[in-house]
Amino acid sequence: MTYIPDYLKTYPNMNTSSPLHISLNRLYQGFRPHRHDFLEFSYVVDGRGSESINDAKHQMLPGTFTFVLPYQVHELFTEPGSTLVLYNCMFSMDLLMEPGQEGGLMDLIAQNAMPSFVQLSDTDNVRMKHLIEDMYNEYKGQELWRRTMLQVRLKEILACFDRYRRKAAPSAVVSTLGSKSNASVWPIIHYIHRHYQDELALSDLASRFTMSVSRISEVIKQTTGQTFVHFLHDLRLRHACSLLVSTEMSVAEIALEVGYGSYKTFSRIFRETKGVVPKDYRKIKSQEKLSQ
Repeated sequence: MTYIPDYLKTYPNMNTSSPLHISLNRLYQGFRPHRHDFLEFSYVVDGRGSESINDAKHQMLPGTFTFVLPYQVHELFTEPGSTLVLYNCMFSMDLLMEPGQEGGLMDLIAQNAMPSFVQLSDTDNVRMKHLIEDMYNEYKGQELWRRTMLQVRLKEILACFDRYRRKAAPSAVVSTLGSKSNASVWPIIHYIHRHYQDELALSDLASRFTMSVSRISEVIKQTTGQTFVHFLHDLRLRHACSLLVSTEMSVAEIALEVGYGSYKTFSRIFRETKGVVPKDYRKIKSQEKLSQ
């Protein structure tokens, strides 16, 4: 019998205007196999263990920084007699997208040939630890410009990680970057993330990426575990949930903003997915805010 790992599709703040969450965790017995449709980095502060990402295993020691891509199956193991203490930061792919630009930090996702982790030491480790602790403290506070500071710190942390892993990786691995063989599904996923608010069809993607409709449908399903239509709905509804919570836009305005030409279609899909209509979702989240 094939074991199917958990598919985690939510984390605190996912459906808000600031889709990022960072926490300091203690793992006494590791964490079960799972995958998710968001990005995650971890940084080990104390303890010993290991992590498996798509069946590739690496040690986890103080100073280990790991970057997990969407839909990768990963599992954590704590060494017997030890407690693995680590920061975990989960965030939306949208936070890496620069308005009006292609590439940038989104290139981190397409670099499948590069290691998913790096073992930091000396000044590199001191700097990374300071950056992550600063981000964690910013997240816990309520200072002015908090959201902007978190996004700036996130990008700095990921940029440093890429520098450090390039420095540590064999030159043969680094030289493969940008080659045709390194092409993957990520440019397609990235494009959908940038254009899900538009009228988007598989035929449009097939034409843009020079693939057949059946093939592009297949690679999206293989990568995300969802059909193109369900993947598109997920992105639109996540944005809609954020707008319902963080703005006073009407439901009809939100439907148009996230890519639905019909209010009725939006309301029906929202109810089928979330179990409530958009107006009730807004009320529930408002009450939750007041009770905190």
